[in-house]
Amino acid sequence: MVVRVQLLHSSATITTISTCPTNKTLDIMFTGIIEGFGKIGAIRSTGQGSRFAIDSDFVLDHTKIGDSIAVSGACLTAVKLDDRRFEVDVSPETLRTTTLAEAKIGDRVNLERAMRFSDRIDGHLVSGHIDGIGMIKRRETVGNAIIVNIEVAESLTRYMIVKGSIAVDGTSLTINACERSSFSVSIIPHTAKWSTVGFKSQGDRVNIETDMIGKYVERFLSGSPHQANRNSSEKSGLDTEFLVKTGFMK
Repeated sequence: MVVRVQLLHSSATITTISTCPTNKTLDIMFTGIIEGFGKIGAIRSTGQGSRFAIDSDFVLDHTKIGDSIAVSGACLTAVKLDDRRFEVDVSPETLRTTTLAEAKIGDRVNLERAMRFSDRIDGHLVSGHIDGIGMIKRRETVGNAIIVNIEVAESLTRYMIVKGSIAVDGTSLTINACERSSFSVSIIPHTAKWSTVGFKSQGDRVNIETDMIGKYVERFLSGSPHQANRNSSEKSGLDTEFLVKTGFMK
């Protein structure tokens, strides 16, 4: 399936190609609204990867083998289902780039099944592809909220803005403050009760996924990969000068 998006006030067209079969539901996005907890029941080594068995605290109705489930923010595929228990294969790359490499039997994880296109998006669009790992630096109770400050690599904060969205262990949160190598979020009582970020402590590590919109904007402004091979005098059709000229920026 090919999707073309025509930019307002311009002739630029952005084309994306979906590799999903047309007979399969496009269920590879999440919202960051956690459905419930899972408890890791078993971990088995599979060469350089692992297979996790996870016990969900909610009924996995309408879930089938092959469906995507975000486990603490990481998009994984259910390869076996047995009532409320499901199994997923975790690749060496996922172990390398997420906190799942540190997981132990008995650990609780956030769970969210992939959204359907008919669902409301109560959080924000989350891909389930972790960008990096953060470490909780501080927790402070202010009124009925918990302010959590998380240290991350500077390569991640470039995609963060105050009042923007961030996924922490798969939970959709709003950024309250952003510094060069850290950001802060405010956790309300409901979120603290129903996601792992509510009980994690100073020094604990969390999975971070930045807002995909910022990454797409950067990509469009910098041009596509093949443009790096063009003559340096040639310019991308979509750059800051173009956006100013067409009224998108001042």
